[in-house]
Amino acid sequence: MTGEPILPEHLDELTAAMADLTGALETEPVEAEILEAVCAEAIRAVPGADMASITAIRDGEPSTAASTDDRAVEIDRAQYAAGAGPCLQAAETGKVVRVPLATAGAEWPEFTARARELGVGSYLAAPLRVDEHLSGALNLFGYGDHGFAETDSQLLRLYTTVVSFGLRTTRRYHQARRRASDLEAAMRTRAVIEQAKGILMAVHRISADDAMKLLVTESQRTNVKLRDIAARFVDELSSADSPA
Repeated sequence: MTGEPILPEHLDELTAAMADLTGALETEPVEAEILEAVCAEAIRAVPGADMASITAIRDGEPSTAASTDDRAVEIDRAQYAAGAGPCLQAAETGKVVRVPLATAGAEWPEFTARARELGVGSYLAAPLRVDEHLSGALNLFGYGDHGFAETDSQLLRLYTTVVSFGLRTTRRYHQARRRASDLEAAMRTRAVIEQAKGILMAVHRISADDAMKLLVTESQRTNVKLRDIAARFVDELSSADSPA
């Protein structure tokens, strides 16, 4: 990295922000809550940031997935409507974009006008690429006209790198849990169906295929799922066999 060195106190704030974000991830919140926490901790991690938002690109269309302030959302919308702006450039190029509003008007007039209307003087955006389902940019807004410093770019780059890894890991964890849950449900479904088939085979002295046909026919006739038909049959037979 080039430019000013990152001061120890800046790293302390970044470390504290990441620790709190990690703690939030461990509570297994929904994605919207995770992204809101990412925005909130970004303001803490980068000096001069007063608001934050996350631009998500899905099927080529940008939208604001999280923010700390409605004004940030309004500035994002101005960029989306114009099809140009620093958040879109960061998302497209994969590079950090640092913008003092005083010099941005020629390149992004719509963005600059809306930002000035809402009291923003400085802007910083970094690409945020998690996986094929979430990519875009993390955007920071400053009320002052400092334009953010090179150290701020470095801090945001570090922050988004760790955030991307954390979100990717969290998504994979939840996907694994869903697969395990789906597999467990499938095994339970198969077990109860096999149990019902076995009972039908013993009672009616029929083959496994014929027992399955009876269950399927009843499922279609009553418009009830096959697993529920099997479970109901097993439960009714168990109740009938139980002593009064």
